[in-house]
Amino acid sequence: MSSVNYRAPAASADYTEDRKHSSDVENSLPSDDIKEKEEHDPSALAATHVNFYDDAESEIVMNNGVRKVEAAQAVWSKKTRWILFTGLTMAVYIYSLDGVTTYQYLFYATSNANNHAMTGTVTTAAAIIIAVGRPLMAKFADTLGRAETYCIVTLLYMLGYVLLGSSNTIGQISGGTIVYSIGYSGLDLLTTIIVADATTLRWRGLINGVMSMPYVINCFISAEIVDALIPGKWRMGYFMFVILVPVCLGPVIGILLWSQNKAKKLELLRPVEEFTAKKPLQTIKNFLSEMDVIGLVLVGASLALILIPLGIAGRTASVEGWKDPGTIVMICLGVALFPVLCVWEWKYAAYPLAPKRFFKNRNIVASLTITWIDFISFYIVYTYQYSFISLVKTGVWSERSLSYFSNTMTLALCIFSVPCGAYMAWTRRYKWLTVAGLLIRLLGVGVMIKSRSAHGTDFELVACQLLQGLGGAIAAITCGIASQAGVTHADVGTVTALILLFSGIGNAFGSTVATAIWTNYYEDALVSNLPQLNMTEIAAYYASPASAVLLAYDDPIRVGITNAVSGIMKTMCIIATVVAIFPPLIAAFVMEDLELGDVQNTVDMKDLAGNKVESLGKRDVKAKAETERV
Repeated sequence: MSSVNYRAPAASADYTEDRKHSSDVENSLPSDDIKEKEEHDPSALAATHVNFYDDAESEIVMNNGVRKVEAAQAVWSKKTRWILFTGLTMAVYIYSLDGVTTYQYLFYATSNANNHAMTGTVTTAAAIIIAVGRPLMAKFADTLGRAETYCIVTLLYMLGYVLLGSSNTIGQISGGTIVYSIGYSGLDLLTTIIVADATTLRWRGLINGVMSMPYVINCFISAEIVDALIPGKWRMGYFMFVILVPVCLGPVIGILLWSQNKAKKLELLRPVEEFTAKKPLQTIKNFLSEMDVIGLVLVGASLALILIPLGIAGRTASVEGWKDPGTIVMICLGVALFPVLCVWEWKYAAYPLAPKRFFKNRNIVASLTITWIDFISFYIVYTYQYSFISLVKTGVWSERSLSYFSNTMTLALCIFSVPCGAYMAWTRRYKWLTVAGLLIRLLGVGVMIKSRSAHGTDFELVACQLLQGLGGAIAAITCGIASQAGVTHADVGTVTALILLFSGIGNAFGSTVATAIWTNYYEDALVSNLPQLNMTEIAAYYASPASAVLLAYDDPIRVGITNAVSGIMKTMCIIATVVAIFPPLIAAFVMEDLELGDVQNTVDMKDLAGNKVESLGKRDVKAKAETERV
């Protein structure tokens, strides 16, 4: 538990779901004297809300976006909640369909542009944008509101896929990926935040698991879609989302806007609205401050300066690439910006992306570190996995089977997350479940050293996917809940974005390592395994590996390419296995095992209706009884 001290506010408004009369709501609003004080002193807002920190390092005030969602909950009924969760399910559905199909089109898009080697660089750039985009979207959600941020996400999604579907060059692919990645980063974040808004710690893991079940459906539907569109109609795979995204996100956007508007009519948002409307310049200044624009710029610049040069350094030669002065300077500047970022966030930022108090909390530190390292390990082998399986199994497996294999891990992640969440609801614990899951993940990565070769059996290929899916499901659910348990409701969005930021950074690091290995060694591996080809022919297969799948499976050139890519994948798997050793150790020796009770968090000890809860579970009841006996 964090060393930060927390105290109850001087006054608060307890809004309940079934409030029937507007007079009840009006009576719960701050008094006129408090409103008048708030108009002249925004910091006084803290005294009228339940969720804020009494922290000497920073004064946390309930911002406009969080006010909107809490006010909206005051007017929700059971029917409204059902509609909301139905909308969230549709949002998860389209997000999952995207996740299990579009990455396969990138293989053909980059090959069509005769620049497949840039796949890793594009993936790294996308990972950086997604990493920075998540705290950006969290800031939008907290500052503008959940519904407004969903609208931004929808527009970016549509524009990005229009650009990708019409791309012919690597530049156009990169541009479309940038726009799309910003929208993509917001969709899963918003869903996670809203689920946390509306569920208690005990059941949150199970609800998150159930919400992921659309992935299971899409693992089968996507195979049919991909089989119909690859290789010749991959552009349609992008264009279809221009229509599907707004259709699927419409219900959740509609219900959130409706409930916010109703809450506004009941004057639940009046204090903030009145204060900001009178001073537009001050409103802009406050908005930029809440967004922590400087922090976002520093995060993006630091990651870009470090990771992009690492990813492209090997495009010349394995040694010469590192002699480029520009590469060295960019990496050094990126590293130098990191302490600048820390100083800004911990000393000067009014609404930091990563508050210092978070790093006093063992669960948050453990969850961030585990997530970062685990994603590095995963993306070292995942970045070029589809390229590997396409080269090795095309002609043996159908496109449908290739798609099923690609989705095996996703299927396992979703199916196993439900019993994982149920176990947490039953035991109200998560630490040793986390350790077990990460050990299973380690086993799955180790198995890949043998299976990721031209001679790996189908059983071995599938088994390692299932093991990683089981372990990954446990780690994802438990780390998310562990990090949210130790912060108040006001900080749920920030800590969730921080976890996803570290996953994105891990994604970027892993993709960078994979890209460096591929660009440094794959061409040399082709030369060693294809002595019958000249350098022009080697360069053609290096630039567009997709052309090799058109050859017969036993063609000498196809066999040579398969052996080359198998050697590269073995190297990646060994490195990934070594990296995967550390997360279970961190979980065992750093993470705390908090009780998961029927509360929104363990800090203010309140249920979803804002009422104080005396105990979290059986352990607290027993401790209280022993205290009373003494």
